[in-house]
Amino acid sequence: MYFYKLAGLLLLVIMVAGCGDNLAPSGEDRRTSVTGGSVGGSVSQKSPDFSLSATNGSTITLASSLVGKKGAVLYFTMWCPICDSHQSNMRSSVVPAFPDVNFYLVDYVSGSASAAAGAASASGYNDFITLADSGKTLLTIFGATMGTTIVIDSIGIVRMNEDYRDGTTLRSVLAALP
Repeated sequence: MYFYKLAGLLLLVIMVAGCGDNLAPSGEDRRTSVTGGSVGGSVSQKSPDFSLSATNGSTITLASSLVGKKGAVLYFTMWCPICDSHQSNMRSSVVPAFPDVNFYLVDYVSGSASAAAGAASASGYNDFITLADSGKTLLTIFGATMGTTIVIDSIGIVRMNEDYRDGTTLRSVLAALP
């Protein structure tokens, strides 16, 4: 019995040691600084143009996503339960408040527009336009992963690039769009 307690304690120590400084984060932003207005996927940069197939049969470009709108939101999804929770929250509490913004789900795992359409339909998201990022173009531009949420304003400037939490930051950024 003593052996199992000792082994459990040793395992716990090893796990905690592997966390490094994550147990007491500094709150310091360690991202590389960027020059505002330069081209890139970070906040304050001008988003590079993109062109992706959408599940509705169209091709969405940066320019087409911004026509007549205050901006566009890109949410990177893997169709997992966490993504479903984020997307459901966005659908109910963010999208209705911002009819002058285009919202897109970005599927970077399905491999094609038709597979992305199937995943969106199976997950109950036919009311969103889903972009098939089969070449991982947007994933690379924005340094994104599951849950990354991007806001691009009407002139193509990235206003937000962070993981979705509860929609508070997203609503705040969208409310501040010119």
